[in-house]
Amino acid sequence: MAHTKQEIVDALATVQSTDNKSNLVEAGHIKNVQIFGDEVVVDAISLSPALHIKKKLEVSILKAIHEEVNQKLKIKINLEVPEVAQKEANMIRGAELKGVKNIIAVASGKGGVGKSTVSANLAVSLVEKGFKVGLVDADIYGPSQPTMFDVPNVKPGSITIDGVNKMEPVESYGVKLLSIGFFAGADQAVVWRGPMASKALNQLIRDAHWGELDFMIIDLPPGTGDIHLSTVQAVPITGAVIVSTPQAVALADARKGVGMFKVENINVPVLGMIENMAHFTPAELPDNKYYIFGKDGVKHLSQELNVPFLGEIPLVQSIRESGDVGRPAALQVNTPVSKAFDEITKRMVEELVKRNDTMPPTEVTRITTMAGCSAAKENA
Repeated sequence: MAHTKQEIVDALATVQSTDNKSNLVEAGHIKNVQIFGDEVVVDAISLSPALHIKKKLEVSILKAIHEEVNQKLKIKINLEVPEVAQKEANMIRGAELKGVKNIIAVASGKGGVGKSTVSANLAVSLVEKGFKVGLVDADIYGPSQPTMFDVPNVKPGSITIDGVNKMEPVESYGVKLLSIGFFAGADQAVVWRGPMASKALNQLIRDAHWGELDFMIIDLPPGTGDIHLSTVQAVPITGAVIVSTPQAVALADARKGVGMFKVENINVPVLGMIENMAHFTPAELPDNKYYIFGKDGVKHLSQELNVPFLGEIPLVQSIRESGDVGRPAALQVNTPVSKAFDEITKRMVEELVKRNDTMPPTEVTRITTMAGCSAAKENA
């Protein structure tokens, strides 16, 4: 049985448009309908470039035609996003994050230097000082913050704000937390190409109700890749903190990490560098320090790069144990470790105050390729 174009249009009139005001037909969002035997081609408009919204619209169109016309029809859908809508979405994506005063990116050139551990402990140290803090685990491929905050099996809730459904971050030790680890199983590897990972990160940041925050800490993955660029495009980063161990291999990558933020098109102030695993002191020899990975490497590099040195963290078993059991070491009372994180946090806040007093707000990055980050490596 042959079907008419009007039958298809009538079915599409049951699908809500992406402006949420009317159906696709009334909104004028159906550009064309063509029928070739048992195949239907629908050219439609989506006012949102967001992948999940376009996918929802496609599914709604498929369901409407199959239910209202014929279940056996083959349907091809071409969605177009108007240029004006795309520009508006880009402006929103790069705008200030409402209610968030300062956004701090914690980065490292090399993996395994303790960047996530430092991020978690900075967050709880800030909470201990009375600040309102959120933490975004931007390490899409290796999320660790759910474990470090003892919430590995917790799922973010949903909350409606001004008629829009948003994710509600998980809260632990006073820190509001979101991570891709909440949505992937413990044994499930996240195998995504760069653009998909970047969209997931943008949703963690933008599609959540963070409320009022003094600080948002973004725990970046190692290196200088897609996620880093997506982050500086998504939100105006107030400042960056670079974590490294003092060994030469880690310092070479830390240099590149600093260089990435100093690229002209990115231009995010580096608040300082932190030396992790600075030295080891055995419990039985409390006056001895063993510089297993080298001595003062980060301190010397920070002086060379004219970047503030925020402090050092010793190589202590309790830090690892605290992360494994989900209670950040900065919560310990009056220990060398908690004192170290306390001092580092104070210095970071001091540098942030200087930065905010002497520099204009950071603008989001407008570049769309990694050429800028390649330049960072050349300039480092």
